[in-house]
Amino acid sequence: MTKVMTELPGIDRIRKRFLEMLSERQTQIASHGLAAWDGKTVEEINSNLAGAQAILHQIAGSAGSLGFEELGQAARGCEMRIVDHLAGPDADLAICPVELISSLDSFVAACRKQIEAAA
Repeated sequence: MTKVMTELPGIDRIRKRFLEMLSERQTQIASHGLAAWDGKTVEEINSNLAGAQAILHQIAGSAGSLGFEELGQAARGCEMRIVDHLAGPDADLAICPVELISSLDSFVAACRKQIEAAA
């Protein structure tokens, strides 16, 4: 698939735009994660987790098709962990599991690595 990706006209421009947006999105994900961690109410925590989940969904949906398969899989994994938490038995408690924050932190680090590699 990577060979096909390099042959498509304009793909470099689309990949460059994806990386520019990834820089913005990783900051937004980190902000949502911190706000969820510091949140005091169920609504504050869950709305920030849902915000991070929505951004992760966007990344997961486009990363693989642009040749960033590993990053797309990591985004999907984080997204599903948040979805599972928000649908799980602890969703009505004012807690943000450390595992979610750790997962988000690892994903943000992977984003930085991908951005630096492309620079």
